[in-house]
Amino acid sequence: MSMIRLPDAIAGAPHATVVRWRVAAGQAVVADQVLVELETAEVLIQVRAPAAGVLGRIIAQTGVTVKTGAELGEMSQNSPEVRRSGSPEVAMAPAQNISLAADSKPATPILMPQAGNTMEEGRIIQWRVKVGDALKEGQILCEIETDKSTIEFESPVTGTLGAIVLQNGQSIAVKKPIAYLNDGAVPTSDETGVRSSALGVTGAPTTAQVSPSAPPTPASTVPTPNHETPNAERRTPNASFPASPAARKIAKDQGLDLTSVGAGSGPGGRILSTDLAKASPAGSVKKTDRSATSTTVSLIAPISGPIGEIIKRPLSRMRKAIATNLQQSKQTVPHFYVRVSFDAGRLLAYAKSRKADAACSVNDVVVAGLGRTIHEFPALRSRLEGENIVEYPTVNIGIAVGLDDGLVVPVVMQVERLTLAQLAAETKRVVENARKGKLDNLGKAVFSVSNLGMFGVEEFSAIINPPEAGILAVSAAREAVIVKDGAMKAGRLMTLTLSADHRVVDGLVAAKFVARLKEILEAPEQIA
Repeated sequence: MSMIRLPDAIAGAPHATVVRWRVAAGQAVVADQVLVELETAEVLIQVRAPAAGVLGRIIAQTGVTVKTGAELGEMSQNSPEVRRSGSPEVAMAPAQNISLAADSKPATPILMPQAGNTMEEGRIIQWRVKVGDALKEGQILCEIETDKSTIEFESPVTGTLGAIVLQNGQSIAVKKPIAYLNDGAVPTSDETGVRSSALGVTGAPTTAQVSPSAPPTPASTVPTPNHETPNAERRTPNASFPASPAARKIAKDQGLDLTSVGAGSGPGGRILSTDLAKASPAGSVKKTDRSATSTTVSLIAPISGPIGEIIKRPLSRMRKAIATNLQQSKQTVPHFYVRVSFDAGRLLAYAKSRKADAACSVNDVVVAGLGRTIHEFPALRSRLEGENIVEYPTVNIGIAVGLDDGLVVPVVMQVERLTLAQLAAETKRVVENARKGKLDNLGKAVFSVSNLGMFGVEEFSAIINPPEAGILAVSAAREAVIVKDGAMKAGRLMTLTLSADHRVVDGLVAAKFVARLKEILEAPEQIA
């Protein structure tokens, strides 16, 4: 066995971070094949095999920072053509100036989806595929964390995965590339919006190797992926639109244009097969008055084909429980509603600023503020149990979670005692468990929250889950003109609607409660 080490001379840097291993332990390699990639603040380092052999044990795993001369792994050499130095060869390139050949064809990008009108960026939780895998349209690629939830992202295209540019734990703006198909050259890091350390994939055209002193290749020589490239012309208009596999198959068979449907009824606006009644035939457009505008719009064609039969399905156990509980709630609980709108600019900015250290969403910040507010108002942490009003010392909040066949409400305990980071982690845990069929702390809530903001809902009223005191309906943060002190400005407005049980909560208390909640959410920096 020979040791693979990080050389002492790496452009003056004392250490480097392992970006990724290009081969797996036990895999045969040929001489001069790239084994591992590392990076410093200035350069991207490629450590190559000194001769043919087999990669043995990997010592420095991905993400580990090592000093110069450190052991990276072991390799057995089965070829006599060992280099004189006896050490792996190192190629270095400036970290922000890796370029492509001018005549290379751009690869097809897979973009970060926008799951809801308020989603501005997403974070990769876990990739379900790896480089070199054959992808099918509709196949689960990865899990993505948005401001409101965790989603499974399906492949919008069919092909072979050539590069992953956004690693687990990294975030990027919506509609930016997170991966590329292996049908062209991967763009530079400046174009992808992520660090170049994530680029360079076996089986895809490689980047040009540049010495640290070499001038960077002009940006104009790098082809930029766009809808005019031959590669883009091969894709159908439906390829990158969020839709279920069943909806895609029906649209393809019937020649329907998914883009004419708009937002679907599934999670994140995903189009389901039941939404295709609104779809128009592919390629059908209607030109408007040229004197007014040159924009074309899709025709909404009349429904054609045979009429289906009436479908009768018995209520599932979950739907029976929902129907019984909510009907009883509306019939027996005297609901009243208090609505307030507030400038959500600082709330959104604060959630974004805390995302790195607290892994929180906008909803987590709202729930944190809600927990602090409820703690100040004993009536809102009380429940009507028989002939008694029972006041609870802690704020246990139910989180409404929508499933394919209904709605469940797992509970986060003692919200007012949790930091924002603790609350975000606990909320994520109980929501994931709920989607797997396990409900945490069922029946222990004093209050619930329902958030439909990810669907662009501007305002709604929720039904109380007895015997709780109330429920808060959280809407989308929408663009609006905000008037303050007689001056108008553009901003983001969010509406909250409190549904309260009048047997437990009086109108004056409810008004003071929403006013205090608004005060906290408009200055969210006070939430630790």
